[in-house]
Amino acid sequence: MEKIQSAIAKARAERQHVSPTRPLFHHRDYDQDHSETAWAALPLIEPSMKRLRSQRIVTLDRVGEAAAFDKLRTRMLQQMHANNWRRVAITSPGPSSGKSTVSMNLAYSMSRQMKSRVILSELDLRKPSIMKSLRLKTDRDFSKVIQHTSPFADEAVRLKSNFALGVLQRPVEASAEILQNPQLEDTLQQIEADYDPTIMMFDLPPFQVSDDVMAFATKVDCVLIVAAAEQTKIDALDVCERELADVTNILGIVLNKCRYETEDASYNYYG
Repeated sequence: MEKIQSAIAKARAERQHVSPTRPLFHHRDYDQDHSETAWAALPLIEPSMKRLRSQRIVTLDRVGEAAAFDKLRTRMLQQMHANNWRRVAITSPGPSSGKSTVSMNLAYSMSRQMKSRVILSELDLRKPSIMKSLRLKTDRDFSKVIQHTSPFADEAVRLKSNFALGVLQRPVEASAEILQNPQLEDTLQQIEADYDPTIMMFDLPPFQVSDDVMAFATKVDCVLIVAAAEQTKIDALDVCERELADVTNILGIVLNKCRYETEDASYNYYG
């Protein structure tokens, strides 16, 4: 773990560029009644506690493993609030790092702050997994939203009163082209205007497998990178962070799948 942390620090020190920033979304004078009505209109589907725990989603309450995600949640929200950011993408250098599990745990953790509103959108268009892992019974499909054929109101669900999820039914062709479409920015701004979320999270595919992450990165304020202990190569992590830093802000790196816990937690965060 110390080797990974020191390698990350060394690689960063060798870089002299400053990451560009996506133009900040300027808040309108939101109609609170409108946004509350919009949230309430989304159908509520609550996965069973047993199913969530079988998928290592542990943040429905404040006990046990939830503490590590709660700390990460707080640091994320503090940094995003300080920079007036609300959109964060979550990716990993390679596959099987647990990025979707981290995304779901963070979303549930954030939703425990009752004044917060969380939207998590699945954007791993080539290999969606959330529908299957949670065994959600719905025909709603977030791919229709990003392809501009249906509004968010008709394709999203709520897993809690203040946690909305855009889930994919099946893989989608031409994924990079869809994510790079300038019209998608208008769609995201419309969702922000209608639902006034505290944070919008996007579960992206692994960085190495395609150009999908780079295609979408300019549409978010920052990126959180999930690395798997004893699995993610330092070189791959460095390339992922360096190339993404050229187009957006790096919120931090989460070290996942640690076999040996530190004094703080088994999920480590390097901002």
